[in-house]
Amino acid sequence: MVTALLVLQTFHVLFLELHDWIPLGRLNDVRAVRAENSTSKLVFGTLISTMPFAFGWIASVHYLAGIYPGWLRVWLWVSYAMLCVGELQAWWVPYLLRPEPQRAARSAAMFGRTHAFLPVHNGIRPNTLHIVLHTATALTLVLLCLTLR
Repeated sequence: MVTALLVLQTFHVLFLELHDWIPLGRLNDVRAVRAENSTSKLVFGTLISTMPFAFGWIASVHYLAGIYPGWLRVWLWVSYAMLCVGELQAWWVPYLLRPEPQRAARSAAMFGRTHAFLPVHNGIRPNTLHIVLHTATALTLVLLCLTLR
């Protein structure tokens, strides 16, 4: 399970670092993201969103052969719980519960041409790539429950 946790952490770090920069066919729309965000905003956003997870990943690799210290367990719990809350606020609350027209317009501009399998609701349609991220986040939290007691 520790290996699966490290694989999910690796996925998160790579996703957060690369998904706005590397074209992935219909899974993302790098041009649309760049049209909505300046390069400096993208660089800053990438650094801020990736750093806590990259730090947790590096520390997890360091302690892979042994037992994770308490501070690392807390770091992983807090960072992935905050990521989950952010995903819920940015995607699922507006999609399922509360329309946010400005967020819906921005989402349509950046992700409207990406692959999605859910229907549009409240002006939002979570795309496949972000659903994969959100599923990985949920699995990471489950593994943290199972491995870091």
